[in-house]
Amino acid sequence: MTVFFPLDTARLRLQVDEKRKSKTTHMVLLEIIKEEGLLAPYRGWFPVISSLCCSNFVYFYTFNSLKAIWVKGQRSTTGKDLVVGFVAGVVNVLLTTPLWVVNTRLKLQGAKFRNEDIVPTNYKGIIDAFHQIIRDEGILALWNGTFPSLLLVFNPAIQFMFYEGLKRQLLKKRVKLSSLDVFIIGAISKAIATTVTYPMQTVQSILRFGRHRLNPENRTLGSLRNVLYLLHQRVKRFGIMGLYKGLEAKLLQTVLTAALMFLVYEKLTAATFTVMGLKSAHKH
Repeated sequence: MTVFFPLDTARLRLQVDEKRKSKTTHMVLLEIIKEEGLLAPYRGWFPVISSLCCSNFVYFYTFNSLKAIWVKGQRSTTGKDLVVGFVAGVVNVLLTTPLWVVNTRLKLQGAKFRNEDIVPTNYKGIIDAFHQIIRDEGILALWNGTFPSLLLVFNPAIQFMFYEGLKRQLLKKRVKLSSLDVFIIGAISKAIATTVTYPMQTVQSILRFGRHRLNPENRTLGSLRNVLYLLHQRVKRFGIMGLYKGLEAKLLQTVLTAALMFLVYEKLTAATFTVMGLKSAHKH
């Protein structure tokens, strides 16, 4: 997350600041650095990392607890895993959305927006942001964008579907998949799932940010009507491609993160096995 954090910054700026021209990702990052300083692409790093820890904890804790209750020592099926993953995803969204609303705002605080309609924020940190949002916008504002987030819980399911499909195709041609094969089909299926659900992610970012002066009455929880309205507005203003602004940065981040995790994982397992090998060699 840290290595590719600037890509996330670029994506968020392109999603939220509709006056910002869609340029290639490195151009956007260079502009941000030129206007706001060298560290600007890392703005909001700490809140994001801490929220990620909380979010992953909630997700995996829920996932494993539910699985333990439901599977009870039998072998789990793919279907069960998907259902449990889905429920864990929903619990995660309901519990951690406030963190991500605060995050989105802290990441964008002090940004030089092209769009004059945006009301700037001045939060001192995570706690102060919570305090100000509750005071000025009411407690429900912390759950801005919940509806698109709940729809995005389908993202892993879509990814999984493509992953399994690609795996079946590959296994027709060879007996066993190498770890590189698994990585490649994993990256492809993740890229497809990201592209399919990207318009929802855009709406989610806009609702979480919630600092546009336009139609303030339309802010609550982001109901279906809201989401459709925002999508419609985007298409009307920028054409279909308006829904995909910032997708390049998102895909770069997704695929590069997967590649980095894969490399680190491979190196770690190799190192672990070497150490284990040394240990067992000593025993004999």
